[in-house]
Amino acid sequence: MEGAGQAARPGGAGGSSPQKDSSELVRKGAAELGELLAAGEVSAVEVAEAHLDRIAAVDGQVNAFLHVDRETTLAQARQVDERRAAGAELGPLAGVPIAHKDVFTTADMPTTAGSKILEGWRPPYDATVTARLRQAGLVILGKTNMDEFAMGSSTENSAYGVSRNPWDLERVPGGSSGGSSAAVAAYEAPLSTGTDTGGSIRQPAAVTGIVGMKPTYGGSSRYGVIAFASSLDTPGPFARNVLDAALLHEAFSGHDPMDSTSVSEAVPPVVEAARRADVNGLRVGVVKEFAGDGYQHGVSARFNEAVELLESLGAKVVEVSCPHFAYALPAYYLIAPSECSSNLARFDAMRYGLRVGDDGTRSAEEVMALTRAEGFGPEVKRRIMLGTYALSSGYYDAYYGKAQQVRTLIKRDFEAAFEQVDVLVSPTTPTTAFPVGERADDPIAMYLADLCTIPANLTGNAAISVPCGLADGLPVGLQIMAPVLGDDRVYRVGAAVERALEDRWGGPLLAQAPELVEAK
Repeated sequence: MEGAGQAARPGGAGGSSPQKDSSELVRKGAAELGELLAAGEVSAVEVAEAHLDRIAAVDGQVNAFLHVDRETTLAQARQVDERRAAGAELGPLAGVPIAHKDVFTTADMPTTAGSKILEGWRPPYDATVTARLRQAGLVILGKTNMDEFAMGSSTENSAYGVSRNPWDLERVPGGSSGGSSAAVAAYEAPLSTGTDTGGSIRQPAAVTGIVGMKPTYGGSSRYGVIAFASSLDTPGPFARNVLDAALLHEAFSGHDPMDSTSVSEAVPPVVEAARRADVNGLRVGVVKEFAGDGYQHGVSARFNEAVELLESLGAKVVEVSCPHFAYALPAYYLIAPSECSSNLARFDAMRYGLRVGDDGTRSAEEVMALTRAEGFGPEVKRRIMLGTYALSSGYYDAYYGKAQQVRTLIKRDFEAAFEQVDVLVSPTTPTTAFPVGERADDPIAMYLADLCTIPANLTGNAAISVPCGLADGLPVGLQIMAPVLGDDRVYRVGAAVERALEDRWGGPLLAQAPELVEAK
């Protein structure tokens, strides 16, 4: 990690705002920080320094970040302070720090996608999400660790080391956006970005006790996102509460002419819905297929309690059957690898990135083969081979074609369900965070972590994970799913659950996490 261990530099932007205690600042949410900044009670530089100091203190244990540049971060913060001092009209998140998943291109920082094949690569342009973060005045702290090319459920597939779960450093923070989830859960950043291809935002959020949202497919731009599976990849927000997630969602979403799959409809009123936090009269469907064997007892118990809570808040709860959801996992592991085998063909050592064996004696094909052999990790190679096989002559219809037919059936299941109910609910993931290394040699067990999240990716539906309690001392997530462009519904329900549970717990779930030991 670059820059995270540099000595802290005291002081703010040179203004008159009173100095805030660093430990106090890093525990505040994004909306609250935005209000303090707007009121002049703290400067963007002070807020950035507090989070940079926190990163320096704890990230040696968590490994959430791949790149941190203190001076670049503070320069961004100073610009926000100067614009505010000049009377510029700024958004609600201006000056708030954010951790950025290393799958989004950034012209001023390396972008590796967690892969050795892109080690040190500096893109010539910003992703649309990156550009919109900058436009909104968010201060990018650095780039976060991830499973290589977003392929994984534990962040153990990163070429740059395993990220750790702040609740228990011997456990995974989920994946593929595990660095982003760990950064927020460890109070290294109040917000972070992720991408969700098969659950890569919701599953990490669930196992680290935070909020993670997969917007409607096409609602957030894929331009500048290093592609894994183009019909599935969806950028989305992480936060420590539902309102903060909604504010970030609104900040970087919306139509983008640079993305051919971008929807033209306006961003749903997600912030308004998060503030409403009311489920009275809503119809909530419990997905029958997401229960039974394979679900950790504590996870099922917390989920059932969340359903009872929704009923107590005035929702009408009914059981809904989505019979083809049972085939979502195998369909996904044909569709996603097929798209990845096509997308990753661009990493050929000819134009950018790693180049191995180019000594003047080898052909381009030999250099390409050597580079891909050394540059890609085992999971990426596995999925490229699976996808190439599924797309090969004689097998395309039997595998990829059939998987797309299953995808259509799952879409029909959702459509039928949403004729009966407003939202669907399920556990986000069948188990709590598992120990590092436990599933490393068992790909099928690893893939099962995304059992509940994959259907919404296959159909493009909106879905969120919010904390709903603890099982054996580890966080459990409640998944809420809505129709396409029904993003506001999941925020409305998620905020209602969050408010009721925090009243019951006496504060957020994350406050019950064991204090992360400071780095020696």
